[in-house]
Amino acid sequence: MDIPERASDNRPYFFLSYAHTPAWGAHGLDPDHWVRVLFTDLCDHIRAVTSLPPGAPVGFMDREMRSGDGWPERLSENLATCRVFVPLFSPRYFTSESCGREWFAFSERVLRARAVGYSAPPAIVPALWTRLDYAQLPDSVRHVHIDLAQFGDQYATKGIYGLIKLNRLRDEYEEAVLGLAQRIVQAAHEAPLPAGMPRPYESTPSAFKPRGEGPRRIHLTVAAPTRHTIPEHRDVRPYGEDARDWNPYHSESTRSLPSLAEELIRSLDYRITVSSFDDDPTDGDPVTDDSGKAGPGHPGILLIDRWALTDAERARRLEAFDADARPWVSAIVPWNRADIQCQGEEGRKLAADLERTLPMILDRGRRADCRSAVNGVPTLKAFTDVLPVVVAHATRQYLKHAEAHPPAGPPVPRPRLMGPTRPSRPEGGSDHGGEEA
Repeated sequence: MDIPERASDNRPYFFLSYAHTPAWGAHGLDPDHWVRVLFTDLCDHIRAVTSLPPGAPVGFMDREMRSGDGWPERLSENLATCRVFVPLFSPRYFTSESCGREWFAFSERVLRARAVGYSAPPAIVPALWTRLDYAQLPDSVRHVHIDLAQFGDQYATKGIYGLIKLNRLRDEYEEAVLGLAQRIVQAAHEAPLPAGMPRPYESTPSAFKPRGEGPRRIHLTVAAPTRHTIPEHRDVRPYGEDARDWNPYHSESTRSLPSLAEELIRSLDYRITVSSFDDDPTDGDPVTDDSGKAGPGHPGILLIDRWALTDAERARRLEAFDADARPWVSAIVPWNRADIQCQGEEGRKLAADLERTLPMILDRGRRADCRSAVNGVPTLKAFTDVLPVVVAHATRQYLKHAEAHPPAGPPVPRPRLMGPTRPSRPEGGSDHGGEEA
């Protein structure tokens, strides 16, 4: 049965995200030929089960093309407007920086939609390209449901590539691809994701940690008052029962800022913990490492509301925290430019109090690439843009300054080279472009 299209919705049904196979040899064949065959078949099926008008875009996939053709802009635009994101899972997919950028850009779009009330599951429909060890999936991917049973046993063990390459499995391939096309259409119509603003491709971080890197951790500490601890004249709308309920962008978002930040950081393949600066389960501050210095034993971010400084005791503790802060503790200072109480004379006083209380952490941010984070982040979009930058900076500082703890035991001697070594063949790669069908 055909599914009618709304006249105003002319967006591509899906964005096909896949890892480019390195070219090798001199045969000149396209190493991703079979991915293009899958893309064409998906588009044909979607045209058949919908009432898309002639010429309307069905899908988008990135392809090799010469530089200068505006491929980053086309990628970003299609990631911001496609209805469904279809990643082709394979071992190579999760080592590809390009795939990690595409995943993050779409995940950020889902996150921003959720901030304004979108409650449906993320419009991500993964497809299995080759057999995969699911225990090796990045943490940033584990929340996405992977439906193997729907497409048959052969699909689960061989993936689409195995089905398409073996003539005897042609029927299984056709069944799997038709089922995938129907699932894409279903997701597009049952959970319509609003279009977003294109994110610059070059500055988009990857959602997958670098190859060989162990679990990445980060701690988020929220320094904000509650509705019971703010000054009497302060607007209560940004606050809740706990500091972690703080929502300075309440005119833009229905979610607390710490929960939004937690989800965005998790989509960068980090394991994150969140605490309130006012929590004191031990005799020390909640973000104190084993040496007693301010900052956890992994990168940390202090999310601070300027109004937190109106409490004298909290301000004193924050001043002490700053004086003893580890280099890998960064800060973000959100505020809402639509909040009148954060402007004018009162806003300037709050900003001056912050400068006196956290001079070291703020100065570190300004000397790095996090200047906008410590100078004040006035909108939700600006916050989601700068948060990955701060996460990356805190991680770099941790790797640079943290004390290494090698495993116990005698040193392992370096192997002696017995002759000339043969250089390894570099991995292939090429510019990306775009193809629409």
